[in-house]
Amino acid sequence: MATVVVDVMPKPEILDPQGKAVLGALPRLGFGGVTDVRQGKRFELTFEGEVTDEILAEVAQMAETLLSNPVIEDFEVRVEADA
Repeated sequence: MATVVVDVMPKPEILDPQGKAVLGALPRLGFGGVTDVRQGKRFELTFEGEVTDEILAEVAQMAETLLSNPVIEDFEVRVEADA
Protein backbone atom coordinates (compact mmCIF):
# COMPACT_ATOMS: atom_id res chain seq x y z
CA MET A 1 0.00 0.00 0.00
CA ALA A 2 1.11 3.53 -0.70
CA THR A 3 0.05 6.83 0.83
CA VAL A 4 -0.38 10.04 -1.13
CA VAL A 5 -0.51 13.21 0.95
CA VAL A 6 -2.28 16.39 -0.08
CA ASP A 7 -1.28 19.46 1.94
CA VAL A 8 -3.68 22.40 1.55
CA MET A 9 -2.71 25.88 2.74
CA PRO A 10 -4.26 29.32 2.40
CA LYS A 11 -2.64 31.34 -0.37
CA PRO A 12 -0.06 33.79 1.01
CA GLU A 13 -2.24 36.82 0.23
CA ILE A 14 -5.24 35.38 2.11
CA LEU A 15 -5.71 36.33 5.77
CA ASP A 16 -5.50 33.36 8.14
CA PRO A 17 -7.44 34.15 11.34
CA GLN A 18 -6.94 30.63 12.74
CA GLY A 19 -3.19 30.93 12.28
CA LYS A 20 -3.23 34.35 13.95
CA ALA A 21 -5.19 32.91 16.91
CA VAL A 22 -2.60 30.16 17.33
CA LEU A 23 0.21 32.72 17.04
CA GLY A 24 -1.39 34.78 19.81
CA ALA A 25 -1.84 31.75 22.08
CA LEU A 26 1.71 30.43 21.84
CA PRO A 27 3.38 33.12 24.01
CA ARG A 28 0.60 32.80 26.60
CA LEU A 29 1.46 29.11 26.83
CA GLY A 30 5.16 29.83 27.27
CA PHE A 31 6.34 29.22 23.70
CA GLY A 32 8.49 31.94 22.18
CA GLY A 33 10.31 32.76 18.99
CA VAL A 34 7.47 31.99 16.57
CA THR A 35 6.92 34.90 14.18
CA ASP A 36 4.03 33.57 12.07
CA VAL A 37 1.59 30.66 11.91
CA ARG A 38 -0.43 29.49 8.90
CA GLN A 39 -3.00 26.76 9.45
CA GLY A 40 -3.91 24.32 6.73
CA LYS A 41 -5.27 20.83 6.08
CA ARG A 42 -3.63 17.48 5.40
CA PHE A 43 -5.31 14.62 3.56
CA GLU A 44 -3.84 11.10 3.41
CA LEU A 45 -5.09 8.85 0.61
CA THR A 46 -4.06 5.19 0.65
CA PHE A 47 -3.75 3.19 -2.57
CA GLU A 48 -3.12 -0.48 -3.26
CA GLY A 49 0.15 -1.08 -5.09
CA GLU A 50 2.47 1.46 -6.64
CA VAL A 51 1.52 5.11 -7.12
CA THR A 52 1.81 5.96 -10.80
CA ASP A 53 1.89 9.32 -12.56
CA GLU A 54 -1.75 8.70 -13.53
CA ILE A 55 -2.74 8.26 -9.89
CA LEU A 56 -0.88 11.44 -8.91
CA ALA A 57 -2.67 13.33 -11.68
CA GLU A 58 -6.01 12.01 -10.43
CA VAL A 59 -5.17 13.03 -6.86
CA ALA A 60 -4.27 16.51 -8.10
CA GLN A 61 -7.69 16.66 -9.77
CA MET A 62 -9.31 15.55 -6.49
CA ALA A 63 -7.43 18.27 -4.66
CA GLU A 64 -8.47 20.92 -7.15
CA THR A 65 -12.15 19.96 -7.24
CA LEU A 66 -12.91 18.71 -3.71
CA LEU A 67 -10.09 18.89 -1.18
CA SER A 68 -9.23 22.57 -1.66
CA ASN A 69 -10.79 25.83 -2.72
CA PRO A 70 -8.42 26.93 -5.52
CA VAL A 71 -9.60 30.53 -5.23
CA ILE A 72 -8.10 30.93 -1.74
CA GLU A 73 -5.94 27.82 -1.20
CA ASP A 74 -2.85 26.21 -2.70
CA PHE A 75 -2.17 22.48 -2.51
CA GLU A 76 0.78 20.15 -2.84
CA VAL A 77 0.57 16.44 -3.71
CA ARG A 78 3.34 14.05 -2.67
CA VAL A 79 3.93 10.37 -2.05
CA GLU A 80 4.77 9.63 1.56
CA ALA A 81 7.66 7.23 2.10
CA ASP A 82 6.75 3.83 3.50
CA ALA A 83 7.35 3.52 7.21
